[in-house]
Parts: sequence; C-alpha cells; structure tokens
Amino acid sequence: MTLRAAVGSAQAFDGREAGIQATHNALKKLGEGTPSLAIIVTSRYYDAKEVAKSINSLLGETPTIGLSSASTLTQEGQIKNSVAVALLSSPDIEATDHWLSGYAQSGRETASLLRELATVTDKEDKQILFFADGFNGDAEQMCLALTGDPLSITGGLSSGNPHTGITSQIAGIQAGSGSLAAALIEGNLKIGVGSDHGWRPVGSQFRVTRSRGFWIRTLDGRPASEAYSQLFGYPARDWGFPPLNYLVRLYPLGIDQGQDLQIRSPLRVEADGSFRMNAPIRDGVDAYLLTGSPATCLEAAQRAAQKARLSLEGAKPKLALILADISWQMLLKAHAGAEVRAVQDILGADIPIIGGYTLGQVTPGKDEAPPDFLNQHITVVVFGEEEREDDTTLTITKSTIRKKLEEE
Repeated sequence: MTLRAAVGSAQAFDGREAGIQATHNALKKLGEGTPSLAIIVTSRYYDAKEVAKSINSLLGETPTIGLSSASTLTQEGQIKNSVAVALLSSPDIEATDHWLSGYAQSGRETASLLRELATVTDKEDKQILFFADGFNGDAEQMCLALTGDPLSITGGLSSGNPHTGITSQIAGIQAGSGSLAAALIEGNLKIGVGSDHGWRPVGSQFRVTRSRGFWIRTLDGRPASEAYSQLFGYPARDWGFPPLNYLVRLYPLGIDQGQDLQIRSPLRVEADGSFRMNAPIRDGVDAYLLTGSPATCLEAAQRAAQKARLSLEGAKPKLALILADISWQMLLKAHAGAEVRAVQDILGADIPIIGGYTLGQVTPGKDEAPPDFLNQHITVVVFGEEEREDDTTLTITKSTIRKKLEEE
C-alpha cells in the first residue's frame, strides 16, 4: 500500500498565517511522501486568496482545491476561525486542478467543461472531486446535464457569508466566488461515498402555488413566511430578518417525488417573505415540512460513513472528507463536532479527517442516472487504495516467512 494521508489545521489572526501553519502541520505528519493532491477547508472569515497563496508557497506544483466554510472539521472535531489542509500522497495517482469561473452563469456549460476534462486522457480510472459556489449557480442543472455520463463526480457547495451571499472556492493559486474548483484524479485511488440525513416529515403539508427560479413565493396561496408563521407562532415579518431568516434552514421542505421525498432547503427568507433556494422548485408540487434532531442526525452520520466504507469494496480507508449541510452546525450547536465522532465510530479514531459545512452536496448517480444534488445531508467521502496483486503476493510471502520463523 503506497497511499498516505495527513491533515493539518491552524488558527491565526489572518488567513495567510493560518494557511502556512496548517500546511506545515500537514507536511510534518505526512513525512517523506510528496503530496499528490491537497484539499483545503478555510474559514469564511479569511481572505481565500491569501490562504491559497500561502499554501501554494509551501506546496508549489501540488494540485490544490478548496472551499470556504463556517467552521472546519478535523479528527479533533469542529474548529472555528481556522484553515485545514489534507494531503494525499501516492506515486500511483496523478491529479490536476482546474478553475471553472463560469459556474454561476451556466451549470449546463460547466457540465460540458467537466466532461471535456475527463476526456483529455484515455485512462478509465478517473474521478472528479469539486467544490462550487453554494449561493450562486445551479448545481441541479449541472447534474442533469451529466445524465448518462459514466464519469464519477463528487463535490460540495461552499458556505460563506449569509448576509452577502459570498462564498469562496480555491484551485491552485486562484480563489474567488461564483466558480467551481475541480480536481481530476487518475490512478490507483478508490473513493467511497455515502450520504444520509436525519430530517423527517412532521405532518404539515403545503402546495407550492407560485415559484420563480430560485424563489418560492407562495405556499398554499400565501407568502411562504406566512405559512411558517402560522406553524411556529412568530410573526411573518420576523422571518425576513435575523436570526429567523437563516434559521429557516433547520426546517426544509420534502418535495413529493412519488416513493421518496426530495429535500430542498431555503438559503434564507427574503424581506418579501419568499424563500430563496439554490435549486428551482416548480409550481403545483406538494411539499412537507421536515424537522431533525441531534439523535437522528448522528445516526445518519454513522449510516453515511458505513455506506462510504462499504463502497470502498475492501480498500483500506486512508482519509475521510466530511461535507455536512450548514443546518447540521445549527442543530448540533450544543454538541459541536459530534458528527465527526459519529463518523469515527465507524471508520476508527485514527483515520485523518477534513471537512466543512456546505449548502449542498453532489454524489455519483447510479447506472445511467445523473449525479444526485442533495440538500440537508451529510456526505462522507473516504479515500482508499486498492491492493494490487503484487502487494498481496508480498504480504503472503512476508506472512509465510514470519510463520516459519516462529515454528523454528
């Protein structure tokens, strides 16, 4: 087994210093290996460009992608005002980073560019890991444009400043908002992905009577905030201002899709009472109010980790990336980092972990289906290495020699 992984994190007054310290810590833990790919999660309070430059000054040509988050997640738990850097190292993998600046303008065009990236080489064992803007852009449109494409694609949508709607993405030394940062990974790297959520319907049902683009204007013929006001008791006008206009994320809608409910979560409540979403919802559909609890969400985190580990198909986990919806941070405020411990219960306490809070995730679709765009979930991405035949032979040989020496 040649795949190695390490995670370093640091807190500092500014992003430049935090980036340098976090990278130093990761390199020290990695040891002699040369990094093949770096994954960055940075606090939304830092200047992402300064973070990217500081990390690049130490890693040089190492392909790098990253996203902004309200807090970072590592094997130590949740850390505010910090930068976390994960390094993967193996002579058997090759990665390249790519900056797609037009994501916010067209999800369909971005899908075409991702498809083009994947066709640059003829290798079959290639995968894409990406981070995109969570406020601006249509991830669902991008996913639908990839229908029938065999490409394995996994990613998360950056969270950022809820007041300005600005998030950050990083690819190499480039950083900004409205973009998609992608890493094309080829070679002997197995990626297992598992997702789940802890939100359940509570009986309240609505009809989406008027929507336009990313905005739900009315539910049951009334402004969306009035529908929630009747349920929760707060005046409708209060839902358009902090803290309720952001806490609405805790109460997503389950859209009736036949057998299963598709979860769609408001980014915020606008001053006019409409819900700002990051995926369009058509008029006339039925929606159910969903609520979650710490207990159901932590159980979901364990299920997601279990799914990710099973999808490794026997490969040994070397690094875990946790992408949890921003609602998880709100719900688990009294138990900060509990989702990390839930994942560790399944994967083990020794596995390096990096992660952050997102405004949605994208996971590989099944068969010819498009990738899935998820709200309100936790997605666990586990990186492992398939054991080669010669490695197996070597292991058996060493085991045989050791057994004979013990017998003697």
